[in-house]
Amino acid sequence: MSVKSPLFSSATVSPSRRRVLQAGAVALSVLGAPALVRAQSGPTIRVGYWPIAAGLPFYAAFERGYFKDAGLNVEALRFAGAQQVMEGMLSGRVDASANGVGSGNIAVGELAAPGSFKIFCSNPSNVDNVLDQVLVPKDSPVQTLADLAGKRVGSGPGIQNVTLARTVLERGGAKGATVVELPIGQHVAALAAGQLDGCYTLEPTGTIGRLNGTTRVLEAGVIARYVLGDPKAPWFGGSASLTGEFIKKHPEAAKQFIAAYAKGVTLVRDNPDEARQYLKGYTPIEGELTREVPLAAYRLYNEFTPEDIGYFQTFFDLFAERNVFPKRLMVESMLYKG
Repeated sequence: MSVKSPLFSSATVSPSRRRVLQAGAVALSVLGAPALVRAQSGPTIRVGYWPIAAGLPFYAAFERGYFKDAGLNVEALRFAGAQQVMEGMLSGRVDASANGVGSGNIAVGELAAPGSFKIFCSNPSNVDNVLDQVLVPKDSPVQTLADLAGKRVGSGPGIQNVTLARTVLERGGAKGATVVELPIGQHVAALAAGQLDGCYTLEPTGTIGRLNGTTRVLEAGVIARYVLGDPKAPWFGGSASLTGEFIKKHPEAAKQFIAAYAKGVTLVRDNPDEARQYLKGYTPIEGELTREVPLAAYRLYNEFTPEDIGYFQTFFDLFAERNVFPKRLMVESMLYKG
């Protein structure tokens, strides 16, 4: 199976976009995709994802043939992190992101090049619809976030993960904790080996560590609690999006893609047990273990309530407050309008 690797050309990237790409610190890394282009007529839609459970609607739609049935060419590209997906979209090498790609990462790209990203589906999570969590080794004496004060705590790569990890630790009382960026697939092993005392991570990492007996969940739904102020509030941490350029060039294909993607969302909502099988090949979870993974919820662009947008805005405002964003970004300006 061959894999197409998006490469950046500085000659074709505008100065504002080039600054974002250079600030990425980690070079673009395509790990391979479980499936490639399903041949149809029309433009190829290159969808970037990274291997976490929140991308399930895309995995299901791809494997169930919903895009193919709509007459679309869709290519699945797996990346090392959410930031790399954003960089691929910003450079014009990727057309869309699947759910699970950090909304904050997408926003960084939008601020560098306004109009480049349109969110059509987001995946809210909280203490009930678990995606985010803090893990510790199974036999660790740590019982609360405050017990991680002065400890080494892992985080996924990219500005969103690092910013959130630091915020959660600070607000949870873990003063002086050091945040260490590490690919999400290495979190469990690093905890088991004693290289980290804790880890802010995303599912299915917690499920993997629990099932192999090496880690335990210290606290789940930490962003809803420590950033939004309510453990049951919807944290719109990841989003599926299309580039503004693709929507402008191929408006009908964009509508068809979103409609087919929405069928994947419906499958996850209405029949989660059937949908879970599609975590295999896209995440480290396989076989019967897929039944153990908690699932995020999903909001399509036409389902957002004013309360949803308010919580989404609070999340974005954190990045402006911490000077990750050079200015405040309004969530509504990034939502796909149909």
